[in-house]
Amino acid sequence: MGIKRDACSEHFIIFKALNEIRGGNYDVWVETQGMPKAILAYAEDVNAIRNGFRVAVDNAIKEEKTKTELITNVSHDLKTPLTSIITYVDLLSRCDISDETAREYLEVLGEKSLRLKRLIEDLVEASKASTGNMNVNLVKLSLNELVMQIAAEYEDEFASKGLRLIMDGTGLNLTVLCDSKISYRILDNLMNNIRKYAMPN
Repeated sequence: MGIKRDACSEHFIIFKALNEIRGGNYDVWVETQGMPKAILAYAEDVNAIRNGFRVAVDNAIKEEKTKTELITNVSHDLKTPLTSIITYVDLLSRCDISDETAREYLEVLGEKSLRLKRLIEDLVEASKASTGNMNVNLVKLSLNELVMQIAAEYEDEFASKGLRLIMDGTGLNLTVLCDSKISYRILDNLMNNIRKYAMPN
């Protein structure tokens, strides 16, 4: 969209174009044909700035799309062999293994493979969220109940490290509109980080 001269002065036209560009409209440009030489250079600079911004934005969009596709493809390639590993670990766990050390190794392998699966799923979800392609199912949810539920799940692990979770929400009924699955994962991740990184006692 070219901003042409009418009753407005050339200075106002240039100012208006800059304002549009600052607001994120990179389709605007200043019509320079017949413009006085005294301000022609300024108008051409504004158009050059507009072109530069437009190229930068287009490149950023392309890079983001490429990054998202790479994450999706790599995640898919990782999930296929990982699914096989989880399946074989499950089959082995049902076998009669008398060696105590072997059973311990198998248990660790099962935990780590499931952890890796969750990490891959989180990576894909984060990639979707960054591009705005994440599907959410909004429902009314009691935040108090959700926090208390997750806190109860970590209570024994916190106690084993001498940690005590203090919650001050007695009598409050905080209802929020959110995706219950995503909200659970956010709070679960927070509690897990506390479990892993908080100083004992």
